[in-house]
Amino acid sequence: MSKKVYFFSTCIGTAVCANTCINAIKLLQKEGIEVVFKKDQTCCGQPSYNSGYYEETKQVALYNMELFAEDIPIVLPSGSCTGMLRVDYGELFAGSEYEEKARRFSQRIYELSEFLHKELQVDYEDKGEPVSVTWHSNCHALRVAKCVDSAKALISSLKNVNLIELDREEECCGFGGSFSVKEPEISHAMVSLKIADIKSRNVEYLISADSGCLLNISGAIKKQGVDIKYMHLYDFLAARIGL
Repeated sequence: MSKKVYFFSTCIGTAVCANTCINAIKLLQKEGIEVVFKKDQTCCGQPSYNSGYYEETKQVALYNMELFAEDIPIVLPSGSCTGMLRVDYGELFAGSEYEEKARRFSQRIYELSEFLHKELQVDYEDKGEPVSVTWHSNCHALRVAKCVDSAKALISSLKNVNLIELDREEECCGFGGSFSVKEPEISHAMVSLKIADIKSRNVEYLISADSGCLLNISGAIKKQGVDIKYMHLYDFLAARIGL
């Protein structure tokens, strides 16, 4: 396994979750990994791709494939963007002159939890107090990137953390990128069902590895006056092991 990786911070990571990106990088550095951060990185292209702007998305994808050109792993703190780079790029360029380039690129993509769990096989010493948490799986991580098992395995490995699973874990929280803007009433109904499920678990924290979902759920939690804390997976892991 390479001891050097690219870090793809994602749009939301750069815009509103900088501390989460820093903690994600610290988790890699703790394992002796050299992290390369390309200052000219941009969006993965998922918003335009999901809206049907395929030719515009191809330009974004080609830019990313050139920017992250060195043959080393590309690690992301997001299942959504992981799914886009690893799966959707291949579909985007299927049958074109860039198909093979996209295929080789996709083989270097890792969501951070699976890189820590499967490639680095981390063994964390939990330094935190006993706590009960629940977990929200974002749609793209669950169905496209398929990296949720690694995230939950990392949480379950912490000796003082009791992971209580949701009844409706696999249901969307209503974020869906532009969906929450285009269909606010439906989005509100969906996030309210998600919060009701979270409340029924009687936990102290909601953990997720998707910043978009956390923004959506946490905003609704505040508006509804629900007494549940929320935390990104990589902030949670960093805190538990004392980074």
